[in-house]
Amino acid sequence: MIIDDEQDLCSLLKVYFSRKNYVVHYTHTLQEGVQEMQTLHPDILFLDNNLPDGIGWMQVESFLKVNPELKLYLMSGYQPKTPDIPGLQFQVLTKPISFADLDHL
Repeated sequence: MIIDDEQDLCSLLKVYFSRKNYVVHYTHTLQEGVQEMQTLHPDILFLDNNLPDGIGWMQVESFLKVNPELKLYLMSGYQPKTPDIPGLQFQVLTKPISFADLDHL
C-alpha cells in the first residue's frame, strides 16, 4: 500500500510493483489511508510524511496496530525527525525515489 499525495509517484510505484506481482493499492490522503489500512491489512506500506491532511508518520502506531508485522518505508523529500517508537523497524526513502533503490528493498 502507498499513501502519498503525489499522484504520479503513486502511479509509477503501482506499475513498478505490479510488474513484480504485488497487489498495489494507494491513497492520496492520510484519512483515506487510515481507512484502507483497516480494510486491506497490507504487509508493506510506503508512507509519505507531508500529506494534505496531516503528518503521515504520526499515524505509524495506529498502522502497526492493524498489522504489527508491517514492513514500513517512510518517504520524504528531506530527512525530518522520524517516529521514536520502541522496536519499530523502518527504512527512510528520500525523494525522488529511483527504481534502482527499490530493487534493493
